[in-house]
Amino acid sequence: MGIFSRKSVRIQTNGEIQNSGFNSSTLKSPPPTQTSPKNSPLIAPSALDVSLPAPPDPTLDPAAYLRSIWAVRARCQLVYQRAKINQLDHFDVDGSKFRETANYVVSIIKRDYAPDYSQIPSHGRWQHFEAGGRPRVEQLIATWPKTVDTQEKTRRLIDLFLVSVLLDAGAGTRWSYKSKESGKIYKRSEGLAIASLEMFKAGYFSSDAQEPSQVDSLGLKRLSVEHLANGLQVTEDNPMAGLEGRAGLLSRLGDALKNSALFGAEGRPGHMLDYLLSHPTTQAASVPVITVPTLWTVLINGLSSVWPSSRTQIDGVSLGDAWPCSSMPQSPPGLPWETIVPFHKLTQWLCYSLMVPMKRVMGIHFAGTELLTGLPEYRNGGLLVDTGLLTLKEKDAKRGLAQYRENSMLKGQPNMEVVPLFATHDDVIVEWRAITVGYLDDLLVEVNGILRLSGPDKLSLAQMLEAGSWKVSTTPEEIRTLILKLTTGWTRAGGGLKAKYQGTSYHDSVRWHGILMS
Repeated sequence: MGIFSRKSVRIQTNGEIQNSGFNSSTLKSPPPTQTSPKNSPLIAPSALDVSLPAPPDPTLDPAAYLRSIWAVRARCQLVYQRAKINQLDHFDVDGSKFRETANYVVSIIKRDYAPDYSQIPSHGRWQHFEAGGRPRVEQLIATWPKTVDTQEKTRRLIDLFLVSVLLDAGAGTRWSYKSKESGKIYKRSEGLAIASLEMFKAGYFSSDAQEPSQVDSLGLKRLSVEHLANGLQVTEDNPMAGLEGRAGLLSRLGDALKNSALFGAEGRPGHMLDYLLSHPTTQAASVPVITVPTLWTVLINGLSSVWPSSRTQIDGVSLGDAWPCSSMPQSPPGLPWETIVPFHKLTQWLCYSLMVPMKRVMGIHFAGTELLTGLPEYRNGGLLVDTGLLTLKEKDAKRGLAQYRENSMLKGQPNMEVVPLFATHDDVIVEWRAITVGYLDDLLVEVNGILRLSGPDKLSLAQMLEAGSWKVSTTPEEIRTLILKLTTGWTRAGGGLKAKYQGTSYHDSVRWHGILMS
C-alpha cells in the first residue's frame, strides 16, 4: 500500500561479510543484515525480486558503515532495547502509555483519511507544496512547454525538491510568507515550501534567464544573502532565523553540484536522475527499479561537502548526523565506533522527498525502502513525550533547566517558555532520537493492528509518518490537548524539550540544527 510499498528484496551478502568478525552473542556489533526487530513491518510482500548491495563491513570500514542507511536502525535498536525494559540513562518509560500513544496516532489518521486509508500519501515534501489544498506542483508542471519531456520534468522537480528541503528549517515564530499568487499567508514548513516554489519559478536558483525553472551550480553561487532575503520576504518586521546559514548552505550546494559524474555538466540536482537510471544496480525495464542504497550513496556522498564537519569523526572521516550515546552497550569494552548512533535525518528526509516525484512523474519504483526509518526529529520524538510514554529523569530536567536559564541570558534568545534545554549532541537528545526510531517501528505495527489493516492494505512507515506521527505536530495546540485527553486521559502540561545548536535554541517549529547535519 502506498507508492513506496515494494516487492520483497534480497540483501546480497558474500563470504567476507558473513565471516567478518560479527558475533551474534553481543549486542555491540550486530550483523548488518539483521537490522529489523522481530515482527518488523518493514519488508512489504510482493513478487519483485531485487538484489540490494551488501552493507559496508564495520570491522573493515566503520566510517562507511556508520554513514550507511543500514546502520541507522541497527544502532538505534540497541538503545531501544533498553527502553523496552525501562533502563535508559535519561528517560523513564511508562510502557502502559504505548497503546494510548498508538490510539492517539490512529485518531489523527481516522480524522483525516477514514475510511479509505489507501489515499494516504507517502511522507515527503510534495504535500507541503499543496498547503491550503492547492495542487501547486501539478500547476507548475502545466506551465512548462509541451516540448519538456517526462524525464526533464522529473529533473526539474528534483531540482526544486532538493533546494526546498535544504531551505526547510525552522524560520522562527515571527516569520511568515505571503504568496504572490494567492495572497494568503503561510508559516513554518508550508511557508518555506511555497516560498521556495515561487522563487524557483522566478529563477532565483538558475543561472540561465531563459530557463528559470531549474537549479544549477552557478545560479546558487550567485545567490547572495540579500537576494535570498528578498525572495523569502525577510525584513526587520518579518525576521527569519538562520537566514545567513541558509545562504551559506546553498552556496556550498553550488560547489557540491560541480561533481559532473553525479550532477551532469550543468551542475543540476536533477541530473542525479540520469546517474541513477544508468547505474548498474538499476533494473532498466518498462518500469525502472532503483535501489534505495544507490540513491542514498548519491546523497550521502554527493552532498557531503554541504554539511559542516560534525564533532563525530572516525579516522578523519566526518560521520554527519551521528553521535556517541552512553546507552549503547558498554560491556564488554568495544571499539570507539561501537558507541556511536547514526541518524542521518536530513538525508533520509531527502530520500523520502525525492522518491515521490520520480515515482509520480516517471513511474520509477524503489527497492529497499524498508531500510529507511522513521525520522528522529522533534515532531516524532515530541509525540512520545506529549503522551507520557517518555519522561525526562529529574537529574536531567534540572540540568536542562539550568542550561535554559543560561541560554536565555544571551542576546536575542527566547526567555518565555521555560523547558529543559540541551545541545544537539547532548546524550539526552541522542538517546531520545534513538528510541524515537525504535518506537516508530513498533507504533506502525500497533497502528495497523488497531486499524485492522493487513497484507497489502497495511500502512507503510512513510504513510504513518505523513498521516499520523508527523501530522500530530501540525494540529493546533488546543485540539492536540483535547485529543490527548480523550484518547489517553492525559492532559499536556508543556513538558517538552529543546535542542540547542551553535548558541541557538530549537523547539517545535524551529529545527535549524537538523539541517546542519546530514
